[in-house]
Amino acid sequence: MPMKFFLICNKKYFLPSFPRGRRGCDRASGGLPPDVIEMKDGSKIRNLMGYAIGKMELDSVRQILFTGSGKAVSKTITCVEIMKRRLKELHQITKVLFKQIEEIWEPIVPEAGLNALTVKRNIPAICVLLSKDALDPQEPGYQAPGSFDAFWIETLKAESQAQMKRKQGGGRGTGGTGKHPRAGGGTGES
Repeated sequence: MPMKFFLICNKKYFLPSFPRGRRGCDRASGGLPPDVIEMKDGSKIRNLMGYAIGKMELDSVRQILFTGSGKAVSKTITCVEIMKRRLKELHQITKVLFKQIEEIWEPIVPEAGLNALTVKRNIPAICVLLSKDALDPQEPGYQAPGSFDAFWIETLKAESQAQMKRKQGGGRGTGGTGKHPRAGGGTGES
């Protein structure tokens, strides 16, 4: 299933003599599910999750897309994980990418003879599609429902085995002076 991404620009820069303008932000809208949650740096997780969970609990909504870029990537992942814990049996496709932002800084005083500055930056972005319906398992970034739980069960099992080995091993060993012998200064001669 080809997925187009809905990306927004959200980065703050300040140059004293140049107000900022922006272009080159890609807003693709074809082929997207109607419910797109755009994460921004200032978005409140509680507000977004109330809306998203309410939508996904409706029978008419089958998919929801979470997107975030820059500082909002971690917030996007947090919301997706909360959604997966609340609503079981969600299929997931994740796309991680860099998007290019072109910022144009125009001089405040055009008579000063300054040219406009154009700055191109690549910022990280993530798009996560959650679906009640089965998705193509061959699609890169696909996660089946419950695969996340299986991963953590395996990880916890490996950690508990490592802890048992440490307890049986006795730590640094017994006897001997260890890595740093105590400084006593010799045989007691003054």
